[in-house]
Amino acid sequence: MSAPSVDPSTMTGMQQLRAVVDGHVPAPGISTLMGMVDMEILEEGSVAVSLVPGPQHYNPIGSVHGGVHATLLDTACACSVHSTLAPGETYTSLDLTLKFLRGITVDTGRVRAVGSLLQRGRRTALAQARLEDASGRLLAHATSSCLILPPPA
Repeated sequence: MSAPSVDPSTMTGMQQLRAVVDGHVPAPGISTLMGMVDMEILEEGSVAVSLVPGPQHYNPIGSVHGGVHATLLDTACACSVHSTLAPGETYTSLDLTLKFLRGITVDTGRVRAVGSLLQRGRRTALAQARLEDASGRLLAHATSSCLILPPPA
């Protein structure tokens, strides 16, 4: 028996994220591609994603590519905004500003990006995310602005 069909347009953003976390809908392709190991919904406006870095994430100089940092931070920011959406609302990122503070290698172990909503208006939202190692050491930081799109008429 197959899982019941889920219509995301009738769900809040929080319900959509919970459906992914609970396995009722497939994780986004980027999660699989990057090897993200889990998503945590901490509360409305705060989401965390984790990854265990491997050699497949390396750049030519022998450390994790900055695009991996950016993807984790962008995901944490965006999902924090996503958790606040009303049924039918969508969003798109307007920008991502990122500061790299420390390199990551396989020896770093599991890293976790924790996103939090800073401000949500009717048409825009601002979120931030911190990328940390298992001991809480800050590896990178980002802010992101998102455009909130109303439900189609």
